[in-house]
Amino acid sequence: MADHTTDPTVDPPPDPTDPPTGWLESENRWKHATLRRATVHGVRLFNAGDYHESHDCFEDEWYNYGRGRTESAFLHGMVQVAAGAYKHHDFEDDDGMRSLFRTALQYLRGTPADYYGVDVLDVRTAVSNALEDPSYLDGWQIRLDAEYPTARQVDREYAASLEE
Repeated sequence: MADHTTDPTVDPPPDPTDPPTGWLESENRWKHATLRRATVHGVRLFNAGDYHESHDCFEDEWYNYGRGRTESAFLHGMVQVAAGAYKHHDFEDDDGMRSLFRTALQYLRGTPADYYGVDVLDVRTAVSNALEDPSYLDGWQIRLDAEYPTARQVDREYAASLEE
């Protein structure tokens, strides 16, 4: 599996002194660089309110991993988070959001708190809070590498390439 998830063009973490889970310090590379690439694009798109495109980034990469793997659980959880936000923001369907978020919490349980740069603990907290009060999502963004990045043209182009 590692061969098709390797990509030497994916940037290292911004703080090499405190790398997230997924960065192989001894090899100076991501364990699964394509997972990191999809995560960066997916988070940026989510933070820009492009939930459907964010979902597509996570979902496309999810297909690279088999069941029972942390990579699969993380990506599946993030698919559910993006889909739930899409239900809430675009369709005002908070029952649908809650269903997706409950599933997301199951998948994200046990995922390292800093997985591939994502603040997974904050994601789990936000999703849990939104179950009680959906307005918690209004303005909430996903933290990646201790920042809240937003989409650029390259992220939209990446998501568009997934449709081809």
